Amino acid sequence: MSTNIILCGVGGQGTVLASKLTAAASMAQDLDVRSAETIGMAQRGGSVMSYLRIGDTATPLIRSGCADLIIGFEPGETVRVLPYLKKGGTVITSDRAVMPVTAALRGSDYEGVKMTLYLKSLEGGLIGKLVIVNTDEALKDLGSSKVMNMVLLGAAARGGYLGPVTMDDIKNALVKKVKPQFHELNFKALEYASI
Repeated sequence: MSTNIILCGVGGQGTVLASKLTAAASMAQDLDVRSAETIGMAQRGGSVMSYLRIGDTATPLIRSGCADLIIGFEPGETVRVLPYLKKGGTVITSDRAVMPVTAALRGSDYEGVKMTLYLKSLEGGLIGKLVIVNTDEALKDLGSSKVMNMVLLGAAARGGYLGPVTMDDIKNALVKKVKPQFHELNFKALEYASI
């Protein structure tokens, strides 16, 4: 049995760090974990997707229709990876749109509202549980624009969606992977409850 998680967003949002913290938290429990990342055309602004499999599995990649959880740092990216979600799976996503590089080059007016409405239309069908985080409000309350990844990861941990990985496991991994001066802010972001 395994827990299959996809984290997606755009470069610079902390997608890979969130994946690495979850993997480290799993390994600290002596759980088997496999992970892989695909990083888009630019370090900042390109698509980023992390596969994370916790438990009995031989490969890090997740087949279409097999992800238990999608954590989306950007609503359009969340919609893009929906084919990986198993029917009745969970989606936790930010409502904060980031214009994709390709859309910016075309002069698109992408805002993301249509993406969140589309996700809402799938709840109770393909999506069993949908959590849309008001990211701007969270980041304003926390006083930093750099902890969205921890807000979303905290929502997943609080909801019990990370399989055997708990909030305490994530915090312990964070202490080992993040500089001490950032611990307090990241802990507040993990525990942010206004979702």
